[in-house]
Amino acid sequence: MGESPENTCRLAKAYTSLRDAVRQTKRPRSLALSTYPTLPETSLERREQSLPAAAESKTQTFLYLAYGSNLCNETFRGKRGIKPLSQINVQVPELRLTFDLPGIAYSEPCFANTARRDPENDVPSSTEKEGTPASNDYHKDRWHKGLIGVVYEVTATDYAHIIATEGGGASYQDILVDCHPFEISDPTRSVPVHPATKPFKAHTLFAPAVPPGSQPPKEGGRIQRPDTSYAQASARYLKLITDGAAECRLPYEYQDYLNNLRPYTITSNKQQMGQFIFLTLWLPFIVLVFSLGAQFADEHGRTPPWLRILSESIFRACWRTYDGFFKPTFGDGERTVPAEDEDGQHQQPPTQDNLPRYLESGASTNEKMNPSAV
Repeated sequence: MGESPENTCRLAKAYTSLRDAVRQTKRPRSLALSTYPTLPETSLERREQSLPAAAESKTQTFLYLAYGSNLCNETFRGKRGIKPLSQINVQVPELRLTFDLPGIAYSEPCFANTARRDPENDVPSSTEKEGTPASNDYHKDRWHKGLIGVVYEVTATDYAHIIATEGGGASYQDILVDCHPFEISDPTRSVPVHPATKPFKAHTLFAPAVPPGSQPPKEGGRIQRPDTSYAQASARYLKLITDGAAECRLPYEYQDYLNNLRPYTITSNKQQMGQFIFLTLWLPFIVLVFSLGAQFADEHGRTPPWLRILSESIFRACWRTYDGFFKPTFGDGERTVPAEDEDGQHQQPPTQDNLPRYLESGASTNEKMNPSAV
């Protein structure tokens, strides 16, 4: 039997409300450089205090390395309410930027993370040297000079709040890494392959990939996709990182790399419908987990074991339904696939540079309904 007009109307209203909610979370932002005061550079004395473990334990502040959305003032100092005392841009040769933390299919497929790096073996491939990168990547592996980020000096209370807002210890481990300040605070200068400045120690949040067949650690474990390099981050999330890199005046060379990352883009009506049903089903549970995390985090920002288990169970179930039903039925919710034009020909997947032209061509019905993802 067909749907009644009343049911059809209610369904349309529900869809419109959910679509507007998703649109709101992805609305583009303009840089608000004047909204937040410029911070002083972290002093040499405070950086030197980070080197001996005994001295670090006696300090009243933490040095925290940010590399993802926390680069953005609107997120770090605005939404999360962190009040850093100072900051300094750094290069971290022992780490590299990755996007392998699973998020929410069709909306936020993955989030930023880091992985251990071997500086001697991390060199451009032959295709990159020739200027003809492989077409199946989204430019995430084009950077070969270690992690670039910002070290903030924050209070112990603010550091606990950072831990709480990053999952309360459910995914990340707190590690200390060597951070090299840039010799000259000039974003036009090229980033050195091997930094020569004296390093200092800073805390950062690290979720190592689990080797195939191994179980994640009891503390700092996380769910993991079969191919950790497959998913693409959303345009909304990448914009937070690129805006933050610009606000912090990270090297232009690194900003170019970030701006060339290709976002996940819905390219079919089936994916659009899959997004609607998937978010309708799982968003209430995800919101519940984050609400409980804010309520039960301790003074160090860590959530109780039962809540970490609940969170992991929900996200595992979320991705199992995606793999078992949504992806075969509605299409890929992690990586952009070519759209078919009116002649049935595949179009080139969009990049951040050609996405406006891609949308104008009529390739993405979803993005026309949700232009804030651009």
